[in-house]
Amino acid sequence: MDKNRGERTLLASVLLSSPGPLVLGIALFFGQSSTQLADFIRRTVELAAIVVSWVVFRALYKDGESESSRRERLESTANKTVGVAMCLSGLAMIFITLSSSKADKGNVIPGLIIAFLGVVVNSWFWFRYRKLDREKPDAILAVQSRLYGAKSVVDICVVLALLLVTLAPHAPITFAVDLGGSVVVALYLIRSGYLTIRDRGRATE
Repeated sequence: MDKNRGERTLLASVLLSSPGPLVLGIALFFGQSSTQLADFIRRTVELAAIVVSWVVFRALYKDGESESSRRERLESTANKTVGVAMCLSGLAMIFITLSSSKADKGNVIPGLIIAFLGVVVNSWFWFRYRKLDREKPDAILAVQSRLYGAKSVVDICVVLALLLVTLAPHAPITFAVDLGGSVVVALYLIRSGYLTIRDRGRATE
């Protein structure tokens, strides 16, 4: 694998992931969906994780192939930091879910649009990272493959939950589905964080 291809893909991930938290943060002023709030926190944590991975990847390849001990130290530090952050965010979402109410959710259209675009973009990055890692195994690119695979699945759940909130905001089932969406996000964060810490970012595919 050409390191420049890996770095360009990571940089593209950072650039395309950056608008999500900003748009969802603004959208929270207009809608109070538990799933939308969970999605905002999730995307913010993921953006931080991608930035860390990009910085570490650049550091590892700055002066050519890094020595084994330095590579392992940098990868371990980056992945453990990302894993702990994701676990803490997941636990925070559990508390948000338990304290949520049946109040009007407001306008969740911006969050729905972001989630739909996320399904398309994240699926593309998932296959891209899988291809790069298969050409030449790399722990950083492997964990990005796992991350984007999970992101794609969660985005589908978010789309379904917010779509129901939009179409039937006052239906009894909507409240349960909305909370269910936030629970899915929380469990995803905790599981992904645990696997990242346990495997030090090495994907098991």
